[in-house]
Amino acid sequence: MKYRKMKKYFRQFTAFAFCFILFTTAVYAQNAPPPEKNKREANLVELVTLDKTIKLDIRYATDNNFVGRIVYAEARAFLQKPAAKALLRVHKKLKRENLGLVIFDGYRPWSVTKLFWEVTPEDKRKFVANPAKGSKHNRGCAVDLSIYDLKTGDFLEMPSGYDEFSERASPDYKGGTRQERANRDMLRKLMEAEGFIVNVNEWWHFDYKDWEKYAIYDVSFAEAGEKSEVRSQKSEIRNQKSEVRNQKSEIRNQK
Repeated sequence: MKYRKMKKYFRQFTAFAFCFILFTTAVYAQNAPPPEKNKREANLVELVTLDKTIKLDIRYATDNNFVGRIVYAEARAFLQKPAAKALLRVHKKLKRENLGLVIFDGYRPWSVTKLFWEVTPEDKRKFVANPAKGSKHNRGCAVDLSIYDLKTGDFLEMPSGYDEFSERASPDYKGGTRQERANRDMLRKLMEAEGFIVNVNEWWHFDYKDWEKYAIYDVSFAEAGEKSEVRSQKSEIRNQKSEVRNQKSEIRNQK
């Protein structure tokens, strides 16, 4: 009887261990984003093309980040077009108060998410996305950002620094100064009014609605920029043609 019980427990343990090994191996051996069907085509927009006063502080293009080394070849930020337009509306509201948005990160290639997962200790992985599932950054629907003073260029004070893996990073953290919390809450209010949702662990991280309708991408910033430029040129041509049609219509109406 005792032998049969031990044999049963051994089989259960073996099955569990086998599944665990398969899962962890799949994550680390995965070299491409998880496949998905029926997703929207990417339409990534470079944020600085929308308004030159949108400030960039792309930490992952420097060694000033939690990884401690450069992971982006270029200091650029992109979002899917609907999210980019919503972000621009937030920026315009802030400009009325002589403030503006500073962007830390936007669209993130899937291969970078995989790197983040691999270098992050297990007890801190709630702050990074599992590459087996991909992230909203990979879909071009997440942005890391803060607020800066348009006149001085200084960042507004927040309860924690960007990418700080601590309780102070929570959007509901009760510590810090009253002004720090007010700045953080102002950012959250403005972003949520335009369809963004704050991350439960990070006051600077916002996900745009409809993120699940987009695929997980692993294209470089250079490729995303080229496609964005082509779309912009085509849009300009369409606008010019439309303007010509309107002029012709006005001429006909004057006759």
